[in-house]
Amino acid sequence: MTLCPRLKGFLGRDLHNRQSSFQKFVHDTSSALMLGSQIRVLTSIRPIPISKRRYIIKGVTINRASTIHDRMASTTSNAEQKDQPDSKGWSATQYSQKASFVYSAEFTAPVLDLLGAKPGEKILDIGCGSGELTLQLQQVMEQAEGGVVVGTDFSESMLKKAKQIGVKHTFIADAQELELPKDDSDIPEQFDAVFSNATLQWCKRDPLGVLTRVRGVLKPQGRFVADFSGFMSMIGIRAALHEVVRSRGGDPEKCDPWYFPSVDEYQALLTTAGFETKHISLTPRITPLPNGLYDWLSVFARTSFLREFSDEEAAQIMKEVEDRCRGDCQDVNGKWAMISARLRVSAVSKE
Repeated sequence: MTLCPRLKGFLGRDLHNRQSSFQKFVHDTSSALMLGSQIRVLTSIRPIPISKRRYIIKGVTINRASTIHDRMASTTSNAEQKDQPDSKGWSATQYSQKASFVYSAEFTAPVLDLLGAKPGEKILDIGCGSGELTLQLQQVMEQAEGGVVVGTDFSESMLKKAKQIGVKHTFIADAQELELPKDDSDIPEQFDAVFSNATLQWCKRDPLGVLTRVRGVLKPQGRFVADFSGFMSMIGIRAALHEVVRSRGGDPEKCDPWYFPSVDEYQALLTTAGFETKHISLTPRITPLPNGLYDWLSVFARTSFLREFSDEEAAQIMKEVEDRCRGDCQDVNGKWAMISARLRVSAVSKE
């Protein structure tokens, strides 16, 4: 196994203030994360202006500003600003306003490198969300005959936004029960690769089911590439949620929606599902929270972890969690950040 080949992340202006604490975190937790390998911390990462950010997929450069932000701006209306979560608890508008870091160039470059997509391939994007990465892949795949990208997600709101920005082929599905539509001739029966970014941590009920379903839609020797939150993600925040929910009579184990596996745990699942692992790594990443921890909780915990609570109770819980985490997650300048350990996987289906 190759573990933690590099750390990438947008660390913001207070990078210097965070370096020492993050390096201490790496030192203190390396034995749990690396099985003897070494984490290399990049200490000279600088923010990239939005206007200059680009995605590069197998030598093809895509201008982020013109292909994503312009299209999204053209589809944003006053009504969408008031968008409420859909039946699954997601709002594409709120997601883009408060969690766009999920599909930022800095955070997605490692998994796109692992994917190594080539024009003409057929790719399925599981958990495509509002479609930013799906659209990029689509633009590259369509540069050669036969290339197609299909996005699938559990959220109606996300898929609606994906269609608005230009993703051509989508369908709604739970990744744990994935089935391809039988009445859509534009969707291939088999894919060269299945890709997933920042999704599989939500598949707590049946993570093995995700992998067996993925293998079922791949061609022989097809690739499975994913990046999601793994073991030791949300240190402090998750524990605070458990403590506060328990103090209010809730069952945090039942409420907790997240699946954060270790390297060993997930590699065992890959083997069971019939995959040969080519790469698996767990890389700690500092994730800035520009809108603060409360806003992050309102997007990622309100309709999942706190779904059984009233709006008033949920607001009180999120405020208490924020207060408890302030000492660890907010710097002297008032900027918030959290640790997200990225589990990155590249595997091929065995014949």
